[in-house]
Amino acid sequence: MALRATDGPYRTAREDRDRRIAAIDIGSNSIRQIVADVFPDGEIRIIDEMKAAPRLGAGLAATGALDEQHMTEAVEALARMATLARQLGAKRIEVVATSAVRDATNGQTFLTRVRKESGLRPRVLVGEEEARLAFRSALAHFELGRGRSVVMDIGGGSLELALAAEGLVERLISFPFGAIRLTEQFLTDRPVAKGIKKLRKHVRSEIKKVLPVRDWRGAEVIGSGGTFTNLAGIYLARQGVKVRSVHGTRIPRHEVEHILEQLASMTLEERLAVPGLNAGRADIIVAGLAVAAEVMARIEPRDLAASGFGIREGLLLETARVTPVIADPGEARARSVLGFAERCHYEAPHSQQVREIALQLFDAIGARIGCEPEERQTLADAALLHDVGYHINYERHHKHSFHLITHADLLGIAPEEQVVIAHVARYHRGSEPKRKHTLWWELDRERRERVRRLSALLRVADGFDRGHSGAVERVKVRWLERALRLTPVPRRANDPMRLEIWGASRKSGLLEEIAGLPVEIVAPDGLVFTHDDAADDA
Repeated sequence: MALRATDGPYRTAREDRDRRIAAIDIGSNSIRQIVADVFPDGEIRIIDEMKAAPRLGAGLAATGALDEQHMTEAVEALARMATLARQLGAKRIEVVATSAVRDATNGQTFLTRVRKESGLRPRVLVGEEEARLAFRSALAHFELGRGRSVVMDIGGGSLELALAAEGLVERLISFPFGAIRLTEQFLTDRPVAKGIKKLRKHVRSEIKKVLPVRDWRGAEVIGSGGTFTNLAGIYLARQGVKVRSVHGTRIPRHEVEHILEQLASMTLEERLAVPGLNAGRADIIVAGLAVAAEVMARIEPRDLAASGFGIREGLLLETARVTPVIADPGEARARSVLGFAERCHYEAPHSQQVREIALQLFDAIGARIGCEPEERQTLADAALLHDVGYHINYERHHKHSFHLITHADLLGIAPEEQVVIAHVARYHRGSEPKRKHTLWWELDRERRERVRRLSALLRVADGFDRGHSGAVERVKVRWLERALRLTPVPRRANDPMRLEIWGASRKSGLLEEIAGLPVEIVAPDGLVFTHDDAADDA
């Protein structure tokens, strides 16, 4: 099951409105709303979103009550959200309140004001319910069908953990370890270094009591909430990677510690200038990361996957009575890529033919031109999606493909890899990557070279189906001392494959450059064609 946008041609505006739902999450730090059309098969089309940051949880630990001004700001924000949802035709508005309202002595007073001034009726969640919603959202966006997983949701007032095996929840746990709460408790009246030490010791002691290492060491860890999207933003910025969404970013465990150490050493003013860090979270990010670091230290995963989705998306799925499908590794990715291709009305026979030939070339010479094994899937997805730009128009369709892929919601693919897939698809035709292409040149050197290697293979594979006829059954490859020889085997006997021979020869220049050898395309009649021959013909 994938949470994704869709624009099916047979849906009417009335049908969409009948399925329209608004979900609002009243958190300790922020209030977030999503309005979406939810369909019986689980597809969700996001219509609008709204966010406010009244910080209901600020000062709660000291006074035990919600601040009057913060309540007023929250009620005003909720009234705006209710108005938006109704004007957009939402048939149901589901509202949940979490830690701050749950713990406050005047929480009921706040809920009464909300009902009176906005007409909304928030439901107060217990911590385990928060954890379940976060897990439902994660299950829809990650492949959790194999092994053990821990979904960690850090809000302003609490930490929720959902422990699962083979995609099924075994245990739900809630701790009062929110970013606002711990900032006020440990990091406001003492030196930051000393405060972090005390904070981590406190969190470590409590987690140790309920999280057995024997069962959960090495589990997949997924982080939900603003702490993790900001962590991912900082991590990607440090790598020089620019993406539309940080969802799916994998941050190595040691990088979490490094980023925590870096931010803890800064003043608030210095943190405000950190690329990837939202200014509204600069004062509480250290506490949130300290909690994340302690959970990771207990579980000892290799990395942490940041989720761009959280409680409100889980609430949407719950309201729509949609149960996400438990996916094994690779399943969600394959469904997501294919679903995106189909929504772009891709030409399936051609794209699948190009993918098959590209992978044959990868298997034959990928290692010799510097490809890593994991790049095979990157090439496969780029090949399947290389022509989705036709969805806009033929002219410059390779560039349209780049932009469509860059902005697609593709599950199971880290943002850094999605950027590479988009570039490889972009360079399947037209000019080769060059320094004046700003978006390619801004990638780090490793990714630039990966784009060149994979697009070199894709260009030739696309050339071998120049007529979109599937004329080539397979390609024989021989790496000789003087040349790289490619011999296409026709699917139909005696097919001269003139167009395919010409297409592959014409697009072999980049592969020649990377291989350091002339690329020879051998026709069925034994004639040999090179890039120079095709260029002369053009």
